[in-house]
Amino acid sequence: MPTQRALKLYRQTQSDHDQDRVQLYAPLVKKIAYHMVARLPSSVEVDDLIQVGLMGLMEAARNFDPNAGVQFETFATQRIRGAMLDELRNADWMPRQTRRNMREIESCVHKLEHQLGHAPSEGEVAKAMDLPLEEYQQMLGDARGHQLLYYDDFEDDDGNSQLDQFVADTTANPFEALADSGFRQVLIEGINALPEREKILMALYYDEELNLKEIGAVLGVTESRVSQLHSQAIARLRARLKDWTGR
Repeated sequence: MPTQRALKLYRQTQSDHDQDRVQLYAPLVKKIAYHMVARLPSSVEVDDLIQVGLMGLMEAARNFDPNAGVQFETFATQRIRGAMLDELRNADWMPRQTRRNMREIESCVHKLEHQLGHAPSEGEVAKAMDLPLEEYQQMLGDARGHQLLYYDDFEDDDGNSQLDQFVADTTANPFEALADSGFRQVLIEGINALPEREKILMALYYDEELNLKEIGAVLGVTESRVSQLHSQAIARLRARLKDWTGR
């Protein structure tokens, strides 16, 4: 098994202290992987995420500076998530048609919000897109794993990213720059404007860290319906952010 081979090689090359850290925080990798895979297509294997996450943990153990004023768990969590996201980006797991569908939904939601002055219902979005409600909901279900932000949201027409400046500087935090640019305020306003059920869903998922099945039990709906509602909430928030990103 590749993970076991990687661990064996790691033990041969790293200090006992680093090995102890990896052993202690290995369950964190599994926790992050299972939380992440819950909103990804079924084609993504959780074992693959665990394997790349374990490599991220090993890197964190090697590079951790106890004098930097950051707890190891916080540092490791960032590296683990980063390794998993890099793997997903490289694999291009979401079909192009699905991304295209979600962009159309976002544009429609954005237009309807300006026209109606409130968050449009599923029926209103489906009607505006000239789709049966069932087909619209299927599109949402297919988009399980749709993200709030992608790096290419910040690219200009020439493919130059506004975040490139942060790559060379390991002390820079792009999320702080996003917050400074008004991202946090726009996001808060967008969350507050969500329909009540979607607002509860987002709180249960991101604050309470419940999985989709658990959220379904709370809301009294199926896991697939939770996935649809999550995709729709993300589409609403991305529609709000269009004014901020200019895209």
